[in-house]
Amino acid sequence: MPEKKPQSYATHRRFDLWFHVGAMGLLTAAFVIACILAVRRFDLASVWGVVLSLGLLILMLRVRIYALRVQDRIIRLEETLRMRALMPEAWHVRLRELTPGQFVGLRFASDEELPVLVQQALDEKLSSEAIKKRIRIWRGDTFRV
Repeated sequence: MPEKKPQSYATHRRFDLWFHVGAMGLLTAAFVIACILAVRRFDLASVWGVVLSLGLLILMLRVRIYALRVQDRIIRLEETLRMRALMPEAWHVRLRELTPGQFVGLRFASDEELPVLVQQALDEKLSSEAIKKRIRIWRGDTFRV
């Protein structure tokens, strides 16, 4: 089985063809078509088609958001445990100051650079993207949603 290319800042974003194009494209198209049909022939059935397709589109988006929120909570837990193992005990209290976005950005940092990046993230209030751009030794995450 061929190995995947190692992750980097440029390649870490995940694109899921079945979700982003398949399901979301299909539900978006269904909503647009339902709106067109409702404008052309305004009756209860066509309005119900708009409501139903909008409901399905909202459901799909909310399910995705829920999965990402759970993933962020797990990342926060994993990274807190990793930081407690790698950083001096005096820093453990400051870990509560990290935002969810900062935890997400720091998960890609190698163990060697993590303490420095945590300090920079806290002192400079870095965003997730700013943290990721500062990482020199990338630690890939292939288990994300």
